[in-house]
Amino acid sequence: MPDAGTVPCRGTEEQDGPEGPSARGQRLTVVWRNVVLMGLLHAGAVYALVLVPRAQPLTLLWAYFCFLVTALGVTAGAHRLWSHRSYKAKLPLRIFLAAANSMAFQNDIFEWARDHRAHHKYSETDADPHNARRGFFFSHIGWLLVRKHPDVIEKGRKLDVTDLLADPVVQFQRKHYKVSVVLMCFVVPTLVPWYIWGESLWNSYFLAAILRYAVALNGTWLVNSVAHMYGNRPYDKHISPRQNPLVTLGAIGEGFHNYHHTFPFDYSASELGLNFNPTTWFIDFMCLLGLATDRKRATKPMIEARKAKTGDGTA
Repeated sequence: MPDAGTVPCRGTEEQDGPEGPSARGQRLTVVWRNVVLMGLLHAGAVYALVLVPRAQPLTLLWAYFCFLVTALGVTAGAHRLWSHRSYKAKLPLRIFLAAANSMAFQNDIFEWARDHRAHHKYSETDADPHNARRGFFFSHIGWLLVRKHPDVIEKGRKLDVTDLLADPVVQFQRKHYKVSVVLMCFVVPTLVPWYIWGESLWNSYFLAAILRYAVALNGTWLVNSVAHMYGNRPYDKHISPRQNPLVTLGAIGEGFHNYHHTFPFDYSASELGLNFNPTTWFIDFMCLLGLATDRKRATKPMIEARKAKTGDGTA
């Protein structure tokens, strides 16, 4: 990763693929287990909407709280901490973020971070796990329903992941991932409303587990799809990622995507100011508590210089 204070060279962060779907002609191998499971999950989420009026207010608040924890496990954890090393976290915070990441159930931290590094290094090529040039559906969810392109596997093996291998929290979560997912993604969200304030297990399961999980998944996927297709590019008009307010809301601050791909080392993934970025607020709060340190930032002169050189002229 580039150090703060230097403008990352576009050649190392973004590589343009051919026009149109870069994997055209590549035969897709459908993973039917994933198709069925994703279909059942989303059917269950739609059904859960019927239960919303019947649930206790505390249950709805709990489901939203679980959504925020889930999102932080991805945004502050797998993404900004472990993928980009944009700040440092003390052991208690890393343990919390690992548990939150298990609640997110989006592959373990090691695999998530490795694939995300491939996404940045080989963006919009066949080595990008969710290459947006293969269409909206593929970049949103389709990439999880088929076998990985061989380039994703080949190039992924060449990435430097020594820091992930050396992190005992990452390795512990990877070793016990299935058990931690069952507990954090399904058991804990379901049992808390039932045990503490007497909500039915049925409502607890479908609202705090299934609906919350489906909404959180799609919030993350919006970054891969919508934020690579719709929006402006004030920092670098030559790359696909864009600024998108909708994604910012759904992914608690990850919608400033043109900025993020231009300055991937920046812990805030956006310019500081009044931007809606709950993940940045969380990291800043952890710094106040002494649990996070060494936040990396792009400097104002660096940002302005990059805007003038490669931006599309929008604010």
